[in-house]
Amino acid sequence: MQTTFLESSTPPAHRMKYMQLVDHINNLIESDQLHIGDRLPSLKQFEKELGMSKETLLKGLNHLLEKGVIESVYRKGYYVKKKSVDHTYRVFLLLDKMNVMRDRFYHTLFDELRDVADVDVYFHHHNFKVFENLIRENLHNYTHFVIATFLKEDPTAVLNLIPAQKRIIIDYNQTGLDGEYSCIFQDYEHDLFDGLNQLKDLLARYKKLVLIAPTGAVHARHVVEGFLRFCMKHEYRYAIEHEVEASSFKKGNAYITFSRYDTDDVALIKLARGKGYKLGKDIGLISYNDTAVKEILEDGITVISTDFEVMGKAVSKVIVNREPVVLRNPTRVIVRNSL
Repeated sequence: MQTTFLESSTPPAHRMKYMQLVDHINNLIESDQLHIGDRLPSLKQFEKELGMSKETLLKGLNHLLEKGVIESVYRKGYYVKKKSVDHTYRVFLLLDKMNVMRDRFYHTLFDELRDVADVDVYFHHHNFKVFENLIRENLHNYTHFVIATFLKEDPTAVLNLIPAQKRIIIDYNQTGLDGEYSCIFQDYEHDLFDGLNQLKDLLARYKKLVLIAPTGAVHARHVVEGFLRFCMKHEYRYAIEHEVEASSFKKGNAYITFSRYDTDDVALIKLARGKGYKLGKDIGLISYNDTAVKEILEDGITVISTDFEVMGKAVSKVIVNREPVVLRNPTRVIVRNSL
């Protein structure tokens, strides 16, 4: 729907020039002279009526895009999307998938920002093309971009499309990006090495440590390095397998798993039941990242788990404080009956 240029109150002179356009458009929307779905006047109309340069006008329009007040339609112009701005920030949250840990992170972030930000959630499911398209399509629509990568392809070029001050990488330490950006990450090598050190006395009862390291896991290399460092330091017998193998499943082994959907935990428990082995006595099991199910499954599975609530709170502070940080997210060991 085409609209004509309408009158509104004159913005205060002390406002930054581009914010005068922002105030002008907001006034038109609030006074019902522009409605949701209406097309804004063209840049030429704005230039003529407000006496602003094209560059200044585009800054104002980009500000409204970030706030979600207007949207840009390719080759058609700008349209009113929302009646008013309730929040200071608009957050683009791009996750690899949704699971219990991601859900905990999202709800913590949402609760921390509920009074100051709108949070929109997207998923790339480890598909690089989806990842790239979602970022490119939304580059001008948000004040902050919170992103979990975990891709086989190098995402550096795509991530660098996002201005550094808007870019917040979570969970995986994505290095080599331009500018001062924020990253709150798990240090998989350090966390596994430190966690196994805390469990060293319990592990002494087992003859061999077996790491189940799926080849598809992006962070597998770091987990393997932490595992090998621990085994070498304490002279443990060890093995690294890519999946649970019935032929190598033996009494006296302790297994460490970090499969994406906990399928390795299930496979090991089935093998133990089939042979009449008891977890925590005949075999040991340590799983990466805690869930409610692991707390009760087989009377409790021992975990090395990052704190996703702490991660959510750290991201919210970056957004509100407007200062970039690089932080290793804390990890804790929870001892249960499987060890």
